[in-house]
Amino acid sequence: MPDTNTDLHLEELRRREEEELASILSQKYGATYIDLTRVTINSEAIRIIPEDVARDAEVAAYDLVSKKISLAQRSPANPKVRVLKDELAAKGYTFVDYMVSRASLESAWTRYKDLSFAVETKEGVIDISSKELSSVADAIHSVADVAAAIQEVGALKRAYRISRIVEVVMAGAFAVNASDVHIEPERDDVRIRYRLDGVLQDVARLDTDTHNLLLSRVKLLSGLKLNIHDHAQDGRFSVFMKNAEIEIRTSIIPNAYGETVVMRLLDPETISVPFEGLGMEARLKTMIEAKISSPNGMLLNTGPTGSGKTTTLYACMKKISTPQVKIITIEDPIEYHVQGIVQTQVEKSYTFLQGLRAALRQDPDVIMVGEIRDEEVARTAIDAALTGHFVFSTLHTNNAAGTFPRLADLGVDPKIFGAAINIAMAQRLVRTLCSVCKKQVPLEGAVRDTILRVAEGLRDKSVLPTDTTHIFEPVGCSVCNNTGYKGRLGVFEAVVIDDEMENLLRTLPTEGGIRALQQKKELMLMHEDGVVKILNGITSFDELNRVVIVE
Repeated sequence: MPDTNTDLHLEELRRREEEELASILSQKYGATYIDLTRVTINSEAIRIIPEDVARDAEVAAYDLVSKKISLAQRSPANPKVRVLKDELAAKGYTFVDYMVSRASLESAWTRYKDLSFAVETKEGVIDISSKELSSVADAIHSVADVAAAIQEVGALKRAYRISRIVEVVMAGAFAVNASDVHIEPERDDVRIRYRLDGVLQDVARLDTDTHNLLLSRVKLLSGLKLNIHDHAQDGRFSVFMKNAEIEIRTSIIPNAYGETVVMRLLDPETISVPFEGLGMEARLKTMIEAKISSPNGMLLNTGPTGSGKTTTLYACMKKISTPQVKIITIEDPIEYHVQGIVQTQVEKSYTFLQGLRAALRQDPDVIMVGEIRDEEVARTAIDAALTGHFVFSTLHTNNAAGTFPRLADLGVDPKIFGAAINIAMAQRLVRTLCSVCKKQVPLEGAVRDTILRVAEGLRDKSVLPTDTTHIFEPVGCSVCNNTGYKGRLGVFEAVVIDDEMENLLRTLPTEGGIRALQQKKELMLMHEDGVVKILNGITSFDELNRVVIVE
């Protein structure tokens, strides 16, 4: 009777030997070794090379950024590889070469089955026409236009109708600057919503049959499995709109009536907010500019998901980015690609800690760690800030004062807070009033009492406008999709580490103790920053109350 354990052991030894051989050969050919069994395969990349061609040349395109292909190959010296690369280069592609084992290639090639299944079960093509998207987007000016366009498409033939609905839904989202598209099946029908300036807004309703076909279409575009309905899937695809590549991250989860889809639109224009356009009060802006120009230290930004932390960190990094400064980021995931910054992404086998340690070996001047989640990452980031690097990162706390007790909970010694951390920030995003339709109203009643009490407590009253008897309220018009708001700005607060604050932090104070000292400084707290923006006609009292507790 054969010894199963022995056979498995020999098979594992052979697999390791093959991986070691691929690693050794990679040095000979000047390519990077990679194990594709531990890497997420990008469906958009793998479909670039037909399966029969890939198997014949023993290659696999496993990732794609713009027109740059990550090309895994068994032997770069293979003449068939050279011919294939010449053909792809003629189409405008460039390459990053990787050496892999046969087992790695087999793992990547299994993705062709998913693509084949998807194509066989879908009528039509798998691409969204950039020309059609732009054409539809040009004709849409409001959410009402999107709803009307979807209703018109309902009269078309079934095969064409689904492709057209996808185009209308996506083009409409781009046209009205939505950040997310939500497709949610309910008991009787399916609801489509857009997130506009951080708030969800109903767009249209679909019948269940149309939703099922639409779901298959979205899965196909996102490189997901069509026959999986009982657990979550995540995918992505890209579209081109007016010469800009926009990546869409797709998340699908099962619910009681089907599968809910959320597509997040990662428009590069969204992240390109300049430092001066974040909405910071002048004193805070000047102070942060000075702090982030330091050769070492740390800026920590806190706030919930969707509060604009990443946008702020990118604006800070772009402010200090020059050819003389090397910036490396470790993100989960990379949401926006920024020229001049080296960006790496966390994977299952590549954690924040591994990425941070690897980045420190790359001789960086500035490091951005997407999020401090555990003790080891916290300690390593603090060490980096103490050893000649400037570190940007985020942390989940409710306010800036909560940063330090949270770090202490993660095992960081409070005695080194002052030496390592320059500034801890907190922020939220508030919608800004539509400049076309906002109306001025008298400041009165309970709102007046609250606003004037906050204004009276400001340490620096020069930030207040001369007229504190009126504020503005939203109205709604075609320009702002009848919401009364157009765009968003941050409301901020910060704890700056000076001698007095450093001495306090050494005693491991409570959040309340840190906040008490913070309130004595001239920098405003978040609710104070918001009240100043209300008095200056930038936002409304109800909007500030939605995101920040006005104390």
